[in-house]
Amino acid sequence: MHRNIAVERSREIPIERQAIEIVERKGLGHPDYMADSIAEEFSRALSNEYLKVFGKVLHHNVDKLEIIGGKTEPAFGGGKIVTPMTILFSGRATTNFNGKDIDVKNLAISSAKGWIKNNMRFIDPETIRFIFETKSGALSLSDAFIRDSRPTSNDTSFGAGYAPLSHTESTVLEIEKYMNGKDFKNKFPFSGEDIKVMGIRNQDEIKIIVAAAIVDKFVTSAQDYFDKKEKIKEDVLKFAKDKLNGKKRVSLDINCMDDVSRGIDGCYLTVMGTSAEHGDDGAVGRGNRVNGIITPNRTMSMEAAAGKNPINHVGKIYNLLAFKIAESVYKEFNTENSVYIVGNIGKPIDEPAILTIAHHGDVEEKTNKGMLKIADDELSSIDKITQDLIDGKLKVF
Repeated sequence: MHRNIAVERSREIPIERQAIEIVERKGLGHPDYMADSIAEEFSRALSNEYLKVFGKVLHHNVDKLEIIGGKTEPAFGGGKIVTPMTILFSGRATTNFNGKDIDVKNLAISSAKGWIKNNMRFIDPETIRFIFETKSGALSLSDAFIRDSRPTSNDTSFGAGYAPLSHTESTVLEIEKYMNGKDFKNKFPFSGEDIKVMGIRNQDEIKIIVAAAIVDKFVTSAQDYFDKKEKIKEDVLKFAKDKLNGKKRVSLDINCMDDVSRGIDGCYLTVMGTSAEHGDDGAVGRGNRVNGIITPNRTMSMEAAAGKNPINHVGKIYNLLAFKIAESVYKEFNTENSVYIVGNIGKPIDEPAILTIAHHGDVEEKTNKGMLKIADDELSSIDKITQDLIDGKLKVF
């Protein structure tokens, strides 16, 4: 099959040779991460229900989800919830097909409660308020699911990816995963899930800035809070240094607005371990890209992947595919590269308008052909991404 695939030499400066690099990771309990997660769980629940009832995934895009922050009153030894968080479901989903109704509202709420129960230690899902405004989709887009045996793109958009991760990128990513890991939470049970990590590399020095919610019921006083925070800082800084193994110098700050002189008002205390409990809102697409980080120095698509249909929304599928191709090219040819894929609405998703691999350095014709083959092979097996998404094997944030 002829596909529009191109290979070219990149005009960008390789990431490790750039003087300044910025990397951000919004962690498990951040409102934007929560919004992405709940939208994706909703999409998976819909997909599996459609498969169960109709034997195929029907039209839906539930990526317009928001978390509206509540209000709490933290206190040493434990505070209280004043106003609950609210989750607003919107977007589009097929509610009736071949005379059969799908209880989309129940799928939305039950999937949200399930994710919260499995991931947030201090949030009771039953305390959350839900607003359900998801409607049926446009007929033209819904019809695309039944008029062609091959999935066709339901949007004109692009995906982008790159490989490999830089030292700064992998450090920022791994710090958040470490801090939200089981061992860390066992060691520091007062550490909430809302953790954001910012990495700033200036030449060979990486400055890490962490925002880490602390759960109030474990803290007895302002001094106790600062003592606990210092223990976290020492532990995470050691983790970062061990990971970098001397490749870069690293420093770390945590909860930079804290002020011991202000007592409880100078502490980042939470009742439930997330800033979403007190006025901080979240929305799908404002968080991490599909490789788990936000990277302004890199090739990046602004598409909100979470909640989009896994069958034919190229804003989701092409971002995952771009990273997959980039990683395969790097492993095979040991060259930093970026991949861009543009989809055309109504066209088969395995035939993009263009797929470009931009690599660093000179390559032989044999290598050029090898990159083309990798891209062509991955496009031929693009349906595996869909299945892995439905099965929950792939993350998009």
